[in-house]
This record gives sequence, structure tokens and C-alpha cells, in this order.
Amino acid sequence: MERFSREISLIGVGGLLKLKNSRVAVFGLGGVGGHATEALARAGVGALDIIDGDVFSTSNLNRQRFATMDSVGKPKAETVKAELLKIDDTLTITAINEFFTAESVLDFSAYDYVLDCIDTVSSKLEIITRANASGVPVISCMGAGNKLDPTAFKVADIYQTKVCPLARVMRKECKERGIPSLKVVYSEEQPVTTSRTPASISFVPSTAGLIMASVCIKDLLA
Repeated sequence: MERFSREISLIGVGGLLKLKNSRVAVFGLGGVGGHATEALARAGVGALDIIDGDVFSTSNLNRQRFATMDSVGKPKAETVKAELLKIDDTLTITAINEFFTAESVLDFSAYDYVLDCIDTVSSKLEIITRANASGVPVISCMGAGNKLDPTAFKVADIYQTKVCPLARVMRKECKERGIPSLKVVYSEEQPVTTSRTPASISFVPSTAGLIMASVCIKDLLA
């Protein structure tokens, strides 16, 4: 219990045991998902399913938690699993090296919480739809690219969002699919105009990921 001694002062032994007995899925291990995953592991979530089919690239080094010169070219899911086990070797981690699509076979009912940290709209909607169908709480990250102000992030229902271009698309798609509500992290900062490839910096996606982890932890404890 020594490693969690300061956390127990906040949430109690019962709270820690609740986290230890929880299973959380994180979809996407980039700038947002990597930081969210580490925060969940350090907070004491006992079982994590981490899903990402990508490999680390040199362009990830400026913002992704587990991107290093040594990890460039290596699968994100397996790399993150290995690094998390260095933090806590009692973790149960399932690393799934694939991009999540409508064809992916995953049992959402096995999860206590789902974090959507990916960029593709079709896959985000598939995650949200399956989580809703299974009665599993989900939090989804909206656009973290082309932003410079980490203090502009908010947590709200998708239908209460504004400014964020991705949230605008997701509002429309969720409404068409009859999704009644969706908890999201989004930014009200006006996006910086850049080239076609989204721009990003170290302290913005990381902030979004930490916010997502905090919401997940508080909801699990509630």
C-alpha cells in the first residue's frame, strides 16, 4: 500500500479497492491517450485494455507520453504496456495492436469505463455506439489539435459544446444515431489556422488526456 499512501488519504482504502477492481479501455495511445493511460495506471486502476494499431514515429516525440528515440518504429500498444508494467507490475494489461473499426471484435460489456482518444469520426461513433449499447460509461475527446491554450478545455455533454469543429460534426452524427448524451472533453479555443495536417504541442493534448483520466476516476469512485 506504500505506493498509494498519499492517494488513500484522498479516496480511502475503499476507493482504492474500487479502482483496483475496475477494468478500463483506452482507445488511442497518442498525445491524449498516452497521458490518460499513464494517469489511470498510476491512480490504481487494476485492469487496462489499450487499443492502438499505430507505431511511434519521430513526429510523435514533441507530445506523446511514451514516444522516445528508443520507441520510434515500435508498436504503441506493446510499448505502452511494457512501460506501464515498469510503474506497476501488478497491473493486468491487454495490449491490442489494431485500429478500432466496425469490424473489431471487442466485448464492451467487460469494461467499467471507456476512454475514446482517437481522431477518426467513424471509429469514435462506433466506440460510443457500442459503449452505449452495453450500458458502459464513455468519455470522448474532441479536437486537441491546432490549439495553444490548455486552460480552455471543458467537460460537458456533446450537445452543450461550441466552437470545436470536431464537436460540431459529432453533435450532428450523434443526433442522427439517436445517442441521447455523451460526456466529452473539448476546447473553446478558436483553432489556429494551419496546413492540412493538424498542428500540436506538448502541453495541450496531455492536458486533455489528464482531464479524461480524472473524469474516469471520479466517475468510477462515484
